Amino acid sequence: MDLDELTPAERRVWQAFPRGERVDFGTAADEDVAEGGSWGPERTVRATVLRALLLHAPQEAGEIAALKLAGAKITGALDLRYATVDHITRLSTCHFDEVPDLSGARLRHLNLGGSALPGLRSAHVRIEGALRLTGCRFGGPLQLTGAQITGQLFLDRAQLTSPDEQKPVLRLDQAVLGDDVSAAGLRAHGQVRLDRASVVGTIDLDDAFLSDPRGTALTAQTLTVGADLRAMRLVAHGLVDLRGARIPGQLNLAHAQLSHPGGRALRASSAVIGELWLREAEPVVGSVNLRRAQVDLLHIAPETWPDRVQLDGLTYTTLAPHQPAERRLPAVLRDTDGYVPHAYEQLAAAYRRIGDDHAARLVQLARQRRHRATLPSYARLWGYVQDGTVGYGFRPLRAAVWLLSLLAIGSAVYALHPPRALKPSEAPHFNPVFYTLDLLLPVISFGQEDAFAPDGWYQGLSYALIITGWILATTVVTGVTRTVSRQ
Repeated sequence: MDLDELTPAERRVWQAFPRGERVDFGTAADEDVAEGGSWGPERTVRATVLRALLLHAPQEAGEIAALKLAGAKITGALDLRYATVDHITRLSTCHFDEVPDLSGARLRHLNLGGSALPGLRSAHVRIEGALRLTGCRFGGPLQLTGAQITGQLFLDRAQLTSPDEQKPVLRLDQAVLGDDVSAAGLRAHGQVRLDRASVVGTIDLDDAFLSDPRGTALTAQTLTVGADLRAMRLVAHGLVDLRGARIPGQLNLAHAQLSHPGGRALRASSAVIGELWLREAEPVVGSVNLRRAQVDLLHIAPETWPDRVQLDGLTYTTLAPHQPAERRLPAVLRDTDGYVPHAYEQLAAAYRRIGDDHAARLVQLARQRRHRATLPSYARLWGYVQDGTVGYGFRPLRAAVWLLSLLAIGSAVYALHPPRALKPSEAPHFNPVFYTLDLLLPVISFGQEDAFAPDGWYQGLSYALIITGWILATTVVTGVTRTVSRQ
C-alpha cells in the first residue's frame, strides 16, 4: 500500500508496526468505547490498512513486528478469512463499525480486550497463543465454532447481545482449547453454546449472568473439561444443559441462581462429574434432570431441590451436607417419573457409607411405602399390615413389642382356659406363659405345645399365634443380626 494513500492516523500505525510499537489514540481512561462511532478522523483507521499491515507490510531487521493499536475507530470489515498472520495482533479498546471476519485464519496472539464490535466471525480459526476478549462488548454473535486455541480464552466481563434472538450470542461448539476458559463476570443476553467443546483446563463462569428468551441460557452437551467448571454465583435465566458432559473435577454452582419457571432449569443427565456443588445455592426454579449421571460427591441442601426432579439412574458416592433422612426424602418423592426404586437405594447407600444405618432404614421404609401406592388394592392392604406391625421389617423393636403383647394376651387367655392334656399321665405341669412362648417362638421348645391341645376358638388362637410368631420373631432376629454385623 502506498504511504501517500494513508491518513495521518494510519501512517502513524504503519510506521509503528515494524518495530512492534504501541499506538494509543485514547484521550481519557474512562471514555466509552461504545460511543466510538462519533470519533473523528484523527483516530480513524481503515480495516483494509490493518489487513495490508498484517499480511504484506515490510519488516525491519532486528525488530519484531506487531500490531498494537488502542483507542481507534476501525472502519470497514477486517477480512482475514483463511489468512496466515505471524504477528502479534492487539486491537484493544477499539471501536469496530463492521463485523471482523477471521474464519479459517491462522493467528498467533489476538487481543481485542475492551473493544466494541457488532459481532465476530471466527469459525475454525486457529490461534497459536491466547485469545483475549476481556471486557469486550459484542452487539452481535461471537462465533468460535470449531476454533482451535492453544492458549487461554479470556472472556472476563465481556457483554454479549444480539438483535437476532434466534441465534446464539456465543458459539464455542466443537472448539478445542489447550488451556483455560476465563469468563468470570460474563454477561450474555442470549444463548451460550459449548456443545462438544473440549477444554484442557478449567472453565471459569464465576459471577456470570446468562439469560436467553428462547429458554436455553447455556448448552454444553457432551462438553469435555480437563479440570473444573466453576460457576459460583452464576445467575442463569433459562436451561443450563450439561447432558453428557465430562467434568472430572468440580462443577461448582455454589451460591448460584438457576431459574426457568415452568421448564427445566438444570439438566446433567448421563454426565460424569467428580463433584457437583450447589452449596448455599438459591432454591432452583424449574425442574432438575440428573438421570443416569455419575457423581462422586453431590453437595446440595434439601431446600435447594425444586418441586420437580428426575433422578432415575443417578449414582453418587457421597451426599453432603449430612441431613436427616426426613429432610432428604421429599426430593425423591418429587420425582416426576413416579416410583423410582434406584433413587431410594442410592440415598440409603449414601447413609450406610457414613454409618447412619437408622437413616438408611428410614429411606428403605419410605421406599416400601411409595411402592405400596403402585400396587393393587389387595396388595396395598397387606402392605398396610406389614407397615403397621413391623415397619416392613425395618423396625424390629416394634415387632418385639407385638411379641410381648401377644405373649401377654395368650398367657391370660390360656390361664383362664387351660387346654386339655394329650396324655394326662405324661403331661408336664401346664404353664400358660411358656405354652404361649412355645406357640410364638418357632425354634425354641419348652415342651408345652406338644403336650396340650386347645379346643374350639382357642385352637384358632393358637394357630394365629404360631403364624404371627414366625413373622415377628424372624423380624426381631433380622434386626438383631443387622445390629451385631454393624458392630
